[in-house]
Amino acid sequence: MIRSILAIIFWAIAVNNLFAAAVAIPTADRKGSRDNPLLKRYEGSLIVAYEHKKFDEFTLPLSKLEQVPEKRDGHNNRYHEPNNKKSLEGAHTKLVYVIPENRSPLEVLRNYQEEIRSKGGKVLFECKESECGGDPGRSSSGGGGNTSLAMYLYPQERITDSLSSTGGCAVSARIADQRYLAAEIPDKDSYFSVLTYVIKNPQSSSCAPLNGRTIAVVDILEAKAREQKMVTVNADDMAKAISTRGRIALYGIYFDFNKSEVKPESDPTLEQIATLLKKQSALKLLVVGHTDNVGSFSFNMDLSQRRAASVVNALTGRYAIGKDRLMPLGVSFASPMESNKAEEGRAKNRRVELVEN
Repeated sequence: MIRSILAIIFWAIAVNNLFAAAVAIPTADRKGSRDNPLLKRYEGSLIVAYEHKKFDEFTLPLSKLEQVPEKRDGHNNRYHEPNNKKSLEGAHTKLVYVIPENRSPLEVLRNYQEEIRSKGGKVLFECKESECGGDPGRSSSGGGGNTSLAMYLYPQERITDSLSSTGGCAVSARIADQRYLAAEIPDKDSYFSVLTYVIKNPQSSSCAPLNGRTIAVVDILEAKAREQKMVTVNADDMAKAISTRGRIALYGIYFDFNKSEVKPESDPTLEQIATLLKKQSALKLLVVGHTDNVGSFSFNMDLSQRRAASVVNALTGRYAIGKDRLMPLGVSFASPMESNKAEEGRAKNRRVELVEN
């Protein structure tokens, strides 16, 4: 009898704790979060998850997700990705909003669409439900099935909120009525990803209060050049490195994202290379272009080759260095200095190397 009474008491305590742990419908924005000035929020919505990085990468889907044969993600999901996409770098803001009650994902998406168009923007891609590819019933979390559009945009590994928090529930629960658009405002050199959906019967009871509510996941990428923090290497230091190691990595030669024209900020480094070559008239060099792994290997191979050729053209054309002394070579991301998993490593991998020939 006593055991039965104790069991009932413990059960009651567990139930009370369970409901006490349920997420609360927000009454204010998440502390420290704010809208991006480029895009207003849907009226009455509140921010439940927020992330801002001064320089980050983001891949914008421009077509339906397609299954990649024999490829799985880290959660044993069959991996899907779009055949058409745009790799971006710049200031990245991610905002997750809980929308007021009785608002559909379509209504919210159309409001964002109108706001973007009112600023001179245009929609690059739009889809709904299964037309988006992958599993339309999943947000950013889950394993053993098909990946979803939400997982492609924001995989589970990137979720920093607890999965039982309001922000975590908003991006990890089961979903329905998925809607998506990718857009651009050319005058602002900015891109937008807007994913809306309804939370549907979340498996976690702590997420139950969000059941039936519309969520908007908004990514804004402002294409900006990264801060240049590498110092210019002088000709004597170049000579010393080449004589002892046969090569030197340079970070003072700059290009715009996905472009091969040498920027004017590169002049101090180019001048030092020219000085080195004029001091050592017998020296011949391979000018090797390296990239990070944003984008395909073949794309970066072509880009790195064109960048190396641009450096050679600048040295032979502007500084009268003999063409027979320089050979351009692009190697894509075949020879990283550090891991490409974080921006710090990718910054080290984007470089031009001088290699003794």
